[in-house]
Amino acid sequence: MTVMAFLAGLLLLIIGAEGLVRGASRLAARVGMPPLIIGLTVVAFGTSSPELAVSLKAAVDGQAGIAMGNVVGSNVFNVLFILGVSALIVPLTVAHQLIRFDIPLMVGLSLLVLLLVLDGSVGRFDGGLLVVGLVAYLVFLFRQSRREPSPESPVEPRAEGGRLVCNLAYVLGGLGMLVLGSRWLVDGAVVFAQALGVSDQVIGLTIIAAGTSLPEVVTSIVAALRGERDIAVGNVVGSNVFNILGVLGLTGLLAPTGIAVPVAMVGFDIPVMIAVAVACLPICFTGGVISRWEGGVLFAYYLAYTLYLILAATHHDALPVFSVTMLYFALPLTALTLVVLALQERHRGIRL
Repeated sequence: MTVMAFLAGLLLLIIGAEGLVRGASRLAARVGMPPLIIGLTVVAFGTSSPELAVSLKAAVDGQAGIAMGNVVGSNVFNVLFILGVSALIVPLTVAHQLIRFDIPLMVGLSLLVLLLVLDGSVGRFDGGLLVVGLVAYLVFLFRQSRREPSPESPVEPRAEGGRLVCNLAYVLGGLGMLVLGSRWLVDGAVVFAQALGVSDQVIGLTIIAAGTSLPEVVTSIVAALRGERDIAVGNVVGSNVFNILGVLGLTGLLAPTGIAVPVAMVGFDIPVMIAVAVACLPICFTGGVISRWEGGVLFAYYLAYTLYLILAATHHDALPVFSVTMLYFALPLTALTLVVLALQERHRGIRL
């Protein structure tokens, strides 16, 4: 019954997010929002709605490890897995606005999370600060959308009214599925954690993070295959921004006692989230394209990160060797490669 409830909850999250995104994106398009802004706001926030539902439910129930692990794990998953797999399928174009503003914002917010959790929790003041940041970010994006309006196609008033009702039904139905699905998913994940003898933090960083990010997976891959590659990247970046400002902010603001942050997460997982965000800068600077080999590197690091979590959770004997290999060989080599690529791109831009 627990497995069935878990899978049913995951299915409801995916279907609910799809309905929410479909209805909300159509409503946004009708008011003239351009595709990139829709990707950064409606699509990104809609596909992050499972994270919000799960984290709120977990925080209210006192499962702080799942609430915080879901946000951090989803941000790592979004960049390493989703961008990695999408770029392996087809090289991704990165819009100039993402390079100039949104990706640096994602890096800055990741650093802000580390500063906020140094006291061991995300309290109501921290949550309120993040929510204010979310409002400011939305205002900025809506002003951007007014500068670049997308043309509207004429629609008959009767057809317009029918579509409005249909899209609102998608939005409301999707929200209802998200609420119910999050309840079943969190309850099942807690039982799994207890049965496997691992912390809810690890469950949140792996199973919950990957499960709630499935809408982003489908959205980014489909967008890449359809040639809408800027939306594929914008969806990931926008989702990460919303996870920090919206999911973590609202969860910290509404949780009765805030969110307690485990020491291990402050010392390892949040720095990994920061490193992953920083890695996007040189990758996206290289010609404004995430190539297939760069996607392969991102995907390989997600596998390595997941393997580390499993080895650490099970106290496996191979953990020390694996940690040393990643810390003193793989990570420095990758960092050196990214720096060289960034310098080459800068030199090329100066010559041009």
